[in-house]
Amino acid sequence: MKKISYLLEFFIVLFVIMLFRFFPINFVSLVGGKFFQLIGPRTKSHQTAILNIGKVFPNLNLKEKENIIFKSWNNLGKTLIEFIILDKILNDNNNRIKITGLEYLDQIKKKNEQVIFFGIHQANWEILVPTIDKLGISLGAIYRHINNPYINNLITKIRSKSILSNRTFYTPKGKESAKAILSAINKEQSIILLVDQKDSAGKEIKLFNHKVKTQVGFLKIARKNNLKLIPIQTIRKKINNFEIVFHPPINPFNDSYNEINAMSNIHKLIEKWILENPEQWFWQHNRFS
Repeated sequence: MKKISYLLEFFIVLFVIMLFRFFPINFVSLVGGKFFQLIGPRTKSHQTAILNIGKVFPNLNLKEKENIIFKSWNNLGKTLIEFIILDKILNDNNNRIKITGLEYLDQIKKKNEQVIFFGIHQANWEILVPTIDKLGISLGAIYRHINNPYINNLITKIRSKSILSNRTFYTPKGKESAKAILSAINKEQSIILLVDQKDSAGKEIKLFNHKVKTQVGFLKIARKNNLKLIPIQTIRKKINNFEIVFHPPINPFNDSYNEINAMSNIHKLIEKWILENPEQWFWQHNRFS
């Protein structure tokens, strides 16, 4: 029965993808945003988002909190449906992505440096890997797999078609991803991580003055291999126009710093990004539990 259910879900998703490929890309993003604004507030994830935003903005009243979360549902809906038109958004002829901080990438390529890129679930995070890949840096990325294997394979194919280098890869979160990322490091490839979600096995580190379980494994890799970190900020400017900001490379360690100190500083940067565009962050994740 589960296989039949998975297949039905797959064919529905496939139909939606095939249908929306015929529509203008602005229309596709708008439909995704409006649909999630319609169904999102009726889900349990909405209450999670309200609780989360209360941790960050305790002085806002309920209406103000609801307004931000309502807009974040719009961004999330756009992000998910933009899988369908990912290739069109990435196409240079459509002028959808503005890149700031290219000089830092040029320095990396010139020196043939291996680095760790990090970002957060803000605006549309799916454009990060193919953009870096297109700029001439091969890298490894971790993704959270979907339980439905047919849909998961479909999304994997869409992601794979968006990259040019045969060295750039996606690996599902888990034991295999740890092996794949370490293998990439040993092969002198760069990696990218989104570091704003809960890691049950992580360290308790303050985010917006609340202790949260946080991954620090990538910092251990950075210390061991003497790798710089490149912060990447993604900003949705219009319907589906984006700015990707490559910030200056940082070396998170000095003689007195450990991983917790280093991640605390990274959290300060993440906090700044969230405060700048709160309606574009993924509030629906249970970050502060």
